[in-house]
Amino acid sequence: MQEYTGIGVPLHLFLRLKIPWKVDTIMTKQELLDRLEQSPVIAAVQDTAFEAALRSPAEVIFCLKANLLTVKEQVKAAHAAGKCVFVHLDLADGIGKDKVGVAYLAGIGVDGIISTRTQLVRLASEYGLLGVQRFFALDSKGVESMAETLAGAAPDLIEIMPGIAGKVIERFARGATPVIAGGLIETKKEVTSALEHGALAVSTGREELWYL
Repeated sequence: MQEYTGIGVPLHLFLRLKIPWKVDTIMTKQELLDRLEQSPVIAAVQDTAFEAALRSPAEVIFCLKANLLTVKEQVKAAHAAGKCVFVHLDLADGIGKDKVGVAYLAGIGVDGIISTRTQLVRLASEYGLLGVQRFFALDSKGVESMAETLAGAAPDLIEIMPGIAGKVIERFARGATPVIAGGLIETKKEVTSALEHGALAVSTGREELWYL
């Protein structure tokens, strides 16, 4: 049986393609950290809000619902606007949640990926991309699972959901991996609280907060 990639190309052919990797030109971790220190609110967007994110002062865009048909042009537009762009691979439509999917995103110039899956974040590093690993701190079991995962993994940054979990943010902000707070952040006060608890940045879909 013929095996296909998440972008509709036969797997054996895709793996033989000469993909124009941009390892020497993509954003480094330190460059990302510098941007987030200057502009700590990340624009987390669905497709419908992408243009608004481009016009905003946010330095970093999280594409939460990217799709195969539009993601390449979105990456070009983001870079033209001087922004870096991360794709949430778990939620992307038409892009494989595997090595081929990561390779495709690297080939079109994405700066990094977001995923809950440790293996995908590791693959991102192999292809010269930054990796943000997303965790859900919904209960004590989830928090301990985070600690166990981070003991054996090294994402560039972690995103803790929900972003109002100040106690959890504070605990993991003491570690070596920078923390992004995401989810349920709807007010300036909640942005400030997350940053005061040690988060490097927050991600939010609230457009008015992108201008803080």
